[in-house]
Amino acid sequence: MILHSIGWDDILQATLATLAMLGGSLFFTVLLGLPLGILLFLTGRTQLLDQTFAYGLLSVVLNTIRSVPFIILLILLMPVTVLLTGTSLGVRGVIPPLVIGTAPFFARLVETALREVDRGVIEATQAMGGSVSQIVFRALLPEALPGLIASVTVTAVVLVDYTAMSGAIGGGGLGDLAIRYGYQRFKTDVMIVTVVLLILLVQILQAFGNRLVIHFTRK
Repeated sequence: MILHSIGWDDILQATLATLAMLGGSLFFTVLLGLPLGILLFLTGRTQLLDQTFAYGLLSVVLNTIRSVPFIILLILLMPVTVLLTGTSLGVRGVIPPLVIGTAPFFARLVETALREVDRGVIEATQAMGGSVSQIVFRALLPEALPGLIASVTVTAVVLVDYTAMSGAIGGGGLGDLAIRYGYQRFKTDVMIVTVVLLILLVQILQAFGNRLVIHFTRK
């Protein structure tokens, strides 16, 4: 079955490319953003490792990256992307800027989730002689788990938007299909199909994330 100038196989391949970009970038975003968020929390005022200078410096760096529009960040990071992956195109070429663009955002969400943990939990662990690492892994992270899952969900939705934007510079996926065929060749049906698929992906991610939050909150 053909959808004007493209086949359903092209739609499937673009969808799989989007999922690959989403999965790879989300994994590395969490891997990088989680420790950054923990560090932000620990070095904040009145926290366990109260370090005003370190907190301020890290905040400035993260806020600077967050203030750059993602489409511009994609272009600025092209030399770095080529150095890391050997290409600035396709799934491999877009994962580094996706991670760099969303890790600061996720780190801030992690910091917020940790701040919502009852202070008494931290004080109780300290009273039992717990070290900083024990407080983080045995008290903070378990207590903040629902909030952290919600943060991952929000970040995943943002990444879906960013993967679509990456199509503007040859990132592949549904965004690339929408731009090359839906916009540049005026194929309205292609644009509609890609938009519907992106909406469905966001809905599925949000629903799955919400179920996990409810599940772990009840525990």
